[in-house]
Amino acid sequence: MNVENAQLHRRLLRAVRPLDDLPQPPGWNRSEIHDILPATPLRAAAVLVGLVERDAGFAVLLTQRNEHLTQHAGQISFPGGATETYDVDAIATALRETREEIGVGAESIMAFGYLDCFETVSGFSVTPVVAEIASSYIAVPDPREVAAVFEVPLAFFMDENNLRRRRMEYRGRPRDIFEFQFGEKNIWGATAAMLLSLVRRLEAVK
Repeated sequence: MNVENAQLHRRLLRAVRPLDDLPQPPGWNRSEIHDILPATPLRAAAVLVGLVERDAGFAVLLTQRNEHLTQHAGQISFPGGATETYDVDAIATALRETREEIGVGAESIMAFGYLDCFETVSGFSVTPVVAEIASSYIAVPDPREVAAVFEVPLAFFMDENNLRRRRMEYRGRPRDIFEFQFGEKNIWGATAAMLLSLVRRLEAVK
Protein backbone atom coordinates (compact mmCIF):
# COMPACT_ATOMS: atom_id res chain seq x y z
CA MET A 1 0.00 0.00 0.00
CA ASN A 2 1.54 3.31 -1.07
CA VAL A 3 1.65 6.35 1.22
CA GLU A 4 -1.42 8.07 -0.27
CA ASN A 5 -3.50 4.92 -0.10
CA ALA A 6 -2.38 4.26 3.48
CA GLN A 7 -3.45 7.76 4.50
CA LEU A 8 -6.86 7.37 2.86
CA HIS A 9 -7.27 3.95 4.43
CA ARG A 10 -6.73 5.46 7.88
CA ARG A 11 -9.30 8.16 7.09
CA LEU A 12 -11.80 5.52 6.01
CA LEU A 13 -11.35 3.64 9.26
CA ARG A 14 -12.01 6.82 11.23
CA ALA A 15 -14.92 7.92 9.04
CA VAL A 16 -17.16 4.86 9.20
CA ARG A 17 -19.02 3.43 12.15
CA PRO A 18 -16.91 0.63 13.66
CA LEU A 19 -18.09 -2.97 13.56
CA ASP A 20 -19.13 -2.83 17.23
CA ASP A 21 -21.46 0.12 16.50
CA LEU A 22 -24.18 -1.39 14.32
CA PRO A 23 -26.48 1.39 13.05
CA GLN A 24 -30.14 1.21 13.96
CA PRO A 25 -33.24 2.54 12.20
CA PRO A 26 -34.63 5.03 11.48
CA GLY A 27 -32.52 5.88 8.47
CA TRP A 28 -30.78 9.22 8.22
CA ASN A 29 -33.10 10.15 5.36
CA ARG A 30 -36.39 9.31 7.12
CA SER A 31 -37.46 12.96 7.51
CA GLU A 32 -37.11 13.51 3.74
CA ILE A 33 -39.37 10.63 2.68
CA HIS A 34 -41.57 9.83 5.69
CA ASP A 35 -44.75 10.76 3.84
CA ILE A 36 -44.08 8.40 0.91
CA LEU A 37 -42.83 5.36 2.80
CA PRO A 38 -45.03 2.24 2.72
CA ALA A 39 -47.53 1.89 5.55
CA THR A 40 -46.14 -1.58 6.35
CA PRO A 41 -42.92 -2.07 8.38
CA LEU A 42 -39.75 -1.67 6.36
CA ARG A 43 -37.86 -4.85 5.55
CA ALA A 44 -34.22 -5.13 6.65
CA ALA A 45 -31.60 -5.22 3.91
CA ALA A 46 -27.86 -4.72 3.53
CA VAL A 47 -25.48 -3.71 0.76
CA LEU A 48 -21.73 -4.04 0.37
CA VAL A 49 -19.92 -0.75 -0.13
CA GLY A 50 -16.83 -2.48 -1.46
CA LEU A 51 -13.54 -0.63 -1.84
CA VAL A 52 -10.69 -2.00 -3.95
CA GLU A 53 -7.14 -0.71 -3.60
CA ARG A 54 -5.57 0.33 -6.88
CA ASP A 55 -2.29 2.13 -7.59
CA ALA A 56 -4.11 5.43 -8.17
CA GLY A 57 -6.24 5.10 -5.02
CA PHE A 58 -9.27 3.20 -3.84
CA ALA A 59 -12.12 2.35 -6.21
CA VAL A 60 -15.76 1.57 -5.44
CA LEU A 61 -17.17 -1.69 -6.81
CA LEU A 62 -20.60 -1.32 -8.39
CA THR A 63 -22.98 -3.41 -10.45
CA GLN A 64 -25.46 -2.68 -13.20
CA ARG A 65 -28.70 -4.58 -12.93
CA ASN A 66 -30.16 -6.41 -15.91
CA GLU A 67 -32.68 -4.54 -18.03
CA HIS A 68 -35.26 -7.32 -17.81
CA LEU A 69 -35.67 -7.22 -14.02
CA THR A 70 -39.04 -6.12 -12.67
CA GLN A 71 -37.48 -3.81 -10.06
CA HIS A 72 -34.70 -1.26 -10.59
CA ALA A 73 -33.96 -2.60 -14.09
CA GLY A 74 -30.72 -1.28 -15.52
CA GLN A 75 -29.86 0.74 -12.44
CA ILE A 76 -26.44 1.02 -10.85
CA SER A 77 -26.26 -0.46 -7.38
CA PHE A 78 -24.10 -2.01 -4.71
CA PRO A 79 -24.24 -5.79 -4.33
CA GLY A 80 -26.88 -6.50 -1.70
CA GLY A 81 -30.46 -7.30 -0.93
CA ALA A 82 -33.04 -8.25 1.65
CA THR A 83 -32.02 -9.93 4.89
CA GLU A 84 -33.11 -13.55 5.19
CA THR A 85 -34.00 -15.30 8.44
CA TYR A 86 -30.78 -17.34 8.33
CA ASP A 87 -28.52 -14.26 8.04
CA VAL A 88 -26.96 -13.70 11.46
CA ASP A 89 -26.37 -9.99 10.83
CA ALA A 90 -26.06 -7.28 8.17
CA ILE A 91 -22.55 -8.39 7.26
CA ALA A 92 -23.81 -11.90 6.59
CA THR A 93 -26.51 -10.49 4.31
CA ALA A 94 -24.05 -8.31 2.40
CA LEU A 95 -21.54 -11.14 1.97
CA ARG A 96 -24.19 -13.65 0.87
CA GLU A 97 -25.70 -11.27 -1.66
CA THR A 98 -22.28 -10.35 -3.02
CA ARG A 99 -21.43 -14.00 -3.55
CA GLU A 100 -24.80 -14.70 -5.17
CA GLU A 101 -24.80 -11.65 -7.43
CA ILE A 102 -21.19 -11.35 -8.57
CA GLY A 103 -19.44 -14.52 -7.39
CA VAL A 104 -17.01 -12.79 -5.00
CA GLY A 105 -16.75 -14.82 -1.80
CA ALA A 106 -16.14 -13.84 1.80
CA GLU A 107 -12.49 -14.89 1.55
CA SER A 108 -11.88 -11.83 -0.67
CA ILE A 109 -13.79 -9.36 1.52
CA MET A 110 -12.88 -7.71 4.81
CA ALA A 111 -15.68 -5.69 6.39
CA PHE A 112 -14.45 -2.84 8.57
CA GLY A 113 -17.42 -0.61 9.27
CA TYR A 114 -20.88 0.71 8.51
CA LEU A 115 -22.62 3.78 7.22
CA ASP A 116 -25.86 4.93 8.82
CA CYS A 117 -29.06 3.15 7.84
CA PHE A 118 -30.83 4.38 4.72
CA GLU A 119 -34.53 3.94 3.95
CA THR A 120 -36.02 3.43 0.51
CA VAL A 121 -39.44 4.22 -0.87
CA SER A 122 -39.55 0.61 -2.08
CA GLY A 123 -39.85 -0.48 1.55
CA PHE A 124 -36.38 -1.34 2.85
CA SER A 125 -34.21 -0.21 5.71
CA VAL A 126 -30.71 -0.69 4.33
CA THR A 127 -27.52 -1.14 6.34
CA PRO A 128 -24.46 -0.25 4.22
CA VAL A 129 -21.51 -2.48 5.13
CA VAL A 130 -18.18 -0.90 4.21
CA ALA A 131 -15.48 -3.39 3.27
CA GLU A 132 -12.19 -3.78 1.48
CA ILE A 133 -12.20 -6.20 -1.44
CA ALA A 134 -8.98 -7.93 -2.44
CA SER A 135 -7.52 -6.36 -5.57
CA SER A 136 -7.18 -9.86 -7.04
CA TYR A 137 -10.93 -10.55 -6.90
CA ILE A 138 -12.56 -12.12 -9.94
CA ALA A 139 -16.20 -11.23 -10.54
CA VAL A 140 -18.50 -13.85 -12.03
CA PRO A 141 -21.85 -12.04 -12.24
CA ASP A 142 -25.10 -13.95 -12.18
CA PRO A 143 -26.56 -13.10 -15.61
CA ARG A 144 -30.10 -13.38 -14.23
CA GLU A 145 -29.50 -10.27 -12.09
CA VAL A 146 -26.31 -8.47 -13.06
CA ALA A 147 -25.40 -7.12 -16.48
CA ALA A 148 -22.01 -5.68 -15.51
CA VAL A 149 -19.53 -5.25 -12.66
CA PHE A 150 -17.28 -2.21 -12.73
CA GLU A 151 -15.20 0.11 -10.55
CA VAL A 152 -15.31 3.87 -10.10
CA PRO A 153 -12.45 5.73 -8.39
CA LEU A 154 -13.47 6.92 -4.94
CA ALA A 155 -11.85 10.24 -5.84
CA PHE A 156 -14.54 10.75 -8.49
CA PHE A 157 -17.26 10.76 -5.82
CA MET A 158 -15.18 12.99 -3.56
CA ASP A 159 -15.06 15.70 -6.24
CA GLU A 160 -18.00 18.02 -5.55
CA ASN A 161 -18.11 18.98 -9.23
CA ASN A 162 -19.31 15.48 -10.09
CA LEU A 163 -22.36 15.61 -7.81
CA ARG A 164 -25.68 16.67 -9.28
CA ARG A 165 -29.12 17.17 -7.77
CA ARG A 166 -32.20 16.37 -9.82
CA ARG A 167 -35.89 16.88 -9.08
CA MET A 168 -38.38 14.16 -9.92
CA GLU A 169 -41.98 13.43 -9.04
CA TYR A 170 -42.92 10.37 -6.99
CA ARG A 171 -46.42 9.53 -5.79
CA GLY A 172 -47.65 12.98 -6.63
CA ARG A 173 -45.00 15.06 -4.95
CA PRO A 174 -41.56 16.33 -5.99
CA ARG A 175 -38.38 14.72 -4.65
CA ASP A 176 -34.80 15.85 -4.91
CA ILE A 177 -32.37 13.05 -5.68
CA PHE A 178 -28.60 12.91 -6.04
CA GLU A 179 -26.75 11.54 -9.04
CA PHE A 180 -23.26 11.06 -10.45
CA GLN A 181 -22.59 10.66 -14.17
CA PHE A 182 -19.53 8.46 -14.70
CA GLY A 183 -19.08 8.10 -18.44
CA GLU A 184 -22.22 6.34 -19.64
CA LYS A 185 -23.08 5.14 -16.12
CA ASN A 186 -25.74 7.18 -14.33
CA ILE A 187 -25.42 6.51 -10.59
CA TRP A 188 -28.45 7.91 -8.81
CA GLY A 189 -31.06 7.35 -6.12
CA ALA A 190 -30.19 5.25 -3.08
CA THR A 191 -26.75 4.27 -4.39
CA ALA A 192 -25.74 7.89 -4.97
CA ALA A 193 -27.12 8.92 -1.59
CA MET A 194 -25.14 6.24 0.24
CA LEU A 195 -21.99 7.20 -1.67
CA LEU A 196 -22.57 10.81 -0.67
CA SER A 197 -22.96 9.68 2.95
CA LEU A 198 -19.53 8.04 2.76
CA VAL A 199 -18.00 11.15 1.18
CA ARG A 200 -19.47 13.46 3.84
CA ARG A 201 -18.11 11.23 6.60
CA LEU A 202 -14.67 11.27 4.96
CA GLU A 203 -14.76 15.05 4.70
CA ALA A 204 -15.52 15.27 8.42
CA VAL A 205 -12.27 13.49 9.37
CA LYS A 206 -9.83 15.46 7.21
